[in-house]
Amino acid sequence: MELCGRGKDMEGHRFMERGAAVGMVCGWSCRKVTVWGNLEDDDRVPLQENVELWSRDPVECVKELIGNPLFKADMAYSPARAYVDCAGQHRVIDKMWMADWWGETQKALPKGATMVPIILLDKSAWPVYMSIGNIAKAKRRQASAQATIIIGYLPAGKLDCFIPNAHSLARYRLFHHCMALLLHPLIAAGQDGAEMVCADSQIRCVHLILAAYVTDFPEQCLVSCCKKNCCPKCLVAGNERGDGLNSVMHDPELTKEILERCKNGQHPPEFEENGLRAIYKPFWADMPHCNIFLTFTPNLLHQLHKGVFKDHLEEMDACFKAMPDYPGLCHFKKGILAVKQWMGSEHKEMQRVFIGLLTGAVPSCVLVVVRSILDFFYYAQLQIHTMDTLEALQTALAVFHTNKDVLKELAIREHFNIPKLHQLTHYVDSITLLGAADGFNTKLPERLHIDFAKNAYHPSNKWDYKEQMALWLQQQEAVFLRGAYLHWESQQPLFAGGTEHHSFGPDSDSDSESEDTDSPITTLSSQFATAEGVVVTHILAKVPAHPHQMVAKIVTAHGAINFLTALQTFLHKNHPHTTIVPSLHNHFDVYRQVVIIAPPDQRVSDVPKQWHIRATPEVVASGRKPSCPAWFDMAMISDRPRSSRLWTLDGVRVAQVRTIFSLPHQFGTYSRALTYIEWFTPFRPPDPSSQMRQVSCSMHQLRHNAAVIHVDEIMGQSVDVRLRSGNAYEAASDFYLNEFINGEMFGVSVISSLDTG
Repeated sequence: MELCGRGKDMEGHRFMERGAAVGMVCGWSCRKVTVWGNLEDDDRVPLQENVELWSRDPVECVKELIGNPLFKADMAYSPARAYVDCAGQHRVIDKMWMADWWGETQKALPKGATMVPIILLDKSAWPVYMSIGNIAKAKRRQASAQATIIIGYLPAGKLDCFIPNAHSLARYRLFHHCMALLLHPLIAAGQDGAEMVCADSQIRCVHLILAAYVTDFPEQCLVSCCKKNCCPKCLVAGNERGDGLNSVMHDPELTKEILERCKNGQHPPEFEENGLRAIYKPFWADMPHCNIFLTFTPNLLHQLHKGVFKDHLEEMDACFKAMPDYPGLCHFKKGILAVKQWMGSEHKEMQRVFIGLLTGAVPSCVLVVVRSILDFFYYAQLQIHTMDTLEALQTALAVFHTNKDVLKELAIREHFNIPKLHQLTHYVDSITLLGAADGFNTKLPERLHIDFAKNAYHPSNKWDYKEQMALWLQQQEAVFLRGAYLHWESQQPLFAGGTEHHSFGPDSDSDSESEDTDSPITTLSSQFATAEGVVVTHILAKVPAHPHQMVAKIVTAHGAINFLTALQTFLHKNHPHTTIVPSLHNHFDVYRQVVIIAPPDQRVSDVPKQWHIRATPEVVASGRKPSCPAWFDMAMISDRPRSSRLWTLDGVRVAQVRTIFSLPHQFGTYSRALTYIEWFTPFRPPDPSSQMRQVSCSMHQLRHNAAVIHVDEIMGQSVDVRLRSGNAYEAASDFYLNEFINGEMFGVSVISSLDTG
């Protein structure tokens, strides 16, 4: 219930003052838990083991989160619906309050009540973290913002008081008992509500409801009380997990009834049929308005990148070694077999080029399967969904299941009865209920595990360390709140707004070259705005890498055969007042690359996108300095006025950038930089198997169609990933547009086609 506040910023000021006092943070408490085993001592007395549960009051932690004025701009208190169009026909699902669960659960609460969706995260079932769905997902993902906090350390006892065969069940029961103790305050807060001062200084009666549980598949089975060979969400049969069927979902009330009957000595057949474990009192049994089986969110890292996409990659080792360079792309120079430890980042890098490597190397029926599963991966990672993208997500999975048997026929796989593969069938429903999957990434608990477990453990004396860890964390939070208070008091919040610094440099593990031989990229920038008001910036180096280059050098080193003809045509059209005709005696300042910075495509990213378009000739070996191959990158060029839409293929063509230069002063004042390009043909219809668009070299009388254009007409970059040579673009005349090279390209070439289809 929303009541009158005490003044615009009075409550926020008191909140920050309380946090500024060192030590005034949500405290820790320790509970002793005695575990009685099924082994006996010499006196036939059951053995026992005492463990410790360190916890914080989750209700008090929610008060700190929802009342933190640093989150004021990122906080929502009620469900909402968003649409692409004014008529409300095309719905958008993005943040948690835009999805279905919040609105449906809100109807079950008293009129005027405020919902606080509780999001639990854990790492191997030891530290337990919590956040709230009221905070925008972009803020929750920032570990430095402390929008996700630790609420407990679960005991990890040895349980030697049990026989070995009973260890697994004993750990299940200990987990649920400790979680019940940890989360018990949420029961009353969910049923009756609790008054809290919110970030906007208003006092509301909030109801705390467990909404999402972000964890790995084994922990999902642990939480849902089911065996690890069963689905924690539905009742799919063990031999049907690879069929893509929609099975009946687990019912929490029925599950509790079955477990209660087992506790009373009965043997209901549903116990074995549903794959349950004998956890007679799950921690979620008394949670109001909670369906634990619907709280499990898509796990992009472990189910997609490290789950489905990890088998049978050894055959592609030689192809990955021979991959041509692309700025920002990880190049497996030693092949993928040399990778010692596989992380999610390696799998994602391989996905960017996988379909290109397979095109032309495997039967078309295999390409259909690979394309469909990669489409599913990229659609699942979208940060903003519409009904069209969700339908495309479901269609991609259906195409995979329809054609996957070819992998068995070719002896690539023996079966598809894989639990993680089955989990993909629940993605659309989970996104519709709880919001886009990027808001529940399991990478965050892994990052928090460093801050709240490893870093907290190192300062301890390694003896009775949990108490020391709790004290260390409490002190760290107090210092953080003190610093946040000082910034807030000076009207410069530490983490509010867009203060995060974004680096546009190439990834540390990429093999692309930065322009470190040039002066810092600071000047000679240009901007233009599209019809949508989107500003794109083109940046050149402060000082050209190759000043006063002769035309003959440009023609030979850069392969700009028609340079003079193309430049003369450009001057006649764009600089008609000049009377000088370009000749071999002119000198031009030549640059290595242009950097293009565009606002983020909100469908796939929150950070601005940057492209490096290189036009560097070959460098021969000299002394100890090794040779360097030539790099003349492909680029998207606007072939119509710059009012066309930015994130589509509408009005763009592919060209190869050969030279980036500026006009010398004798041609008059002309501030815009120029580039010599060689055109490719317009996009042909997608290939039926790979669905990739093809282009070819545009030729006229056996010579490339070339042109000189303004640098700011370059829209972005693409590359053919099928070719296997250092200067791959010279090896063939036909190319595929790689739609998976990054999320932005997928959005431009695939998602945008949904709007026009």
